[in-house]
Amino acid sequence: MSFYIGNVKINGQIVVAPMAGISNMTFRRICKTMGASLVVAEMVSDKAITYGNEKTFELLKMNDDERPISQQIFGSDINSFVEAAKIVEEKMHPDIIDINMGCPVPKVAIKNQAGSALLKNPEKVGEIVKAVVNAVNVPVTVKIRSGWDANSINAVEIAKICEESGASAITVHARTRAQGYSGKADWNIIKQVKESVSIPVIGNGDIKSCYDAKKMLEQTGCDAIMIGRGCLGNPWLIKECVNYLEQNIEPEQITKKEKLEMILEHLKRLENSKNEKVAVLEMRSHITWYLKGISNTNELKEQIFKINKIEELKKLIKDYMDGDKNEC
Repeated sequence: MSFYIGNVKINGQIVVAPMAGISNMTFRRICKTMGASLVVAEMVSDKAITYGNEKTFELLKMNDDERPISQQIFGSDINSFVEAAKIVEEKMHPDIIDINMGCPVPKVAIKNQAGSALLKNPEKVGEIVKAVVNAVNVPVTVKIRSGWDANSINAVEIAKICEESGASAITVHARTRAQGYSGKADWNIIKQVKESVSIPVIGNGDIKSCYDAKKMLEQTGCDAIMIGRGCLGNPWLIKECVNYLEQNIEPEQITKKEKLEMILEHLKRLENSKNEKVAVLEMRSHITWYLKGISNTNELKEQIFKINKIEELKKLIKDYMDGDKNEC
């Protein structure tokens, strides 16, 4: 199944969420090889973009094999949002620009009054969306949450305002800001939003299997589902969802060998796009995620966190694989 976000055709129903410190070019490209319909680059600060922050511009790097790709921006000042969106469009050439109105992290939502804090000001939401839509030539989407807390569930109101202001699609993380990433996502909120707007709605929250993906689509009527933490160390989840939704193919157990080979592939890709120190630091987290569920890996994990060189890390994983073969 395909659908359109503005004039951008999305082939499929699996969208990969923007995750801070994770959704860089390497991670996104791996997700695309698994069949992701759309990848969203990790959020960047509007202020950092307008100030010309070097590290932020590094985050804006992308490759054509990632298309269609969306770049997410967060902020709270309308003029800064507009300027940042123009810069992102000019320098990165994304297919879509996404406005973050869902981040629950205190540094963003409380200190900067950005992300999910904007849900408390519906009028400002409309002003920001309208201004950004008028400033760029690509479709603009918005990612929101159910509301600020249980006493202020306003996703439907916000979604309607976004649509009226020119947004081409909306993603709903079915938790409140107060919930953060805990508790259960209320998919009924996604259903209510879908029934209230005519633009595409992407559902987000608690997709941990291909069965969850199908259930969310059926229960809410949403156009696509967004996977975030579920694919950390498990990019195969994307492929499983695609195969199950499109061909009703049941998922197969991912082998230990496949996981170890993916670690080496991920490291190789990261090595080509980051300096050694950053690549090793990033891979430490990813390897921990990849090894989740594999028994007797505590010693391996301990060794990984002592290594600072890429070649040493590669050798450690290869030696572990060879030792595993010998045991068999």
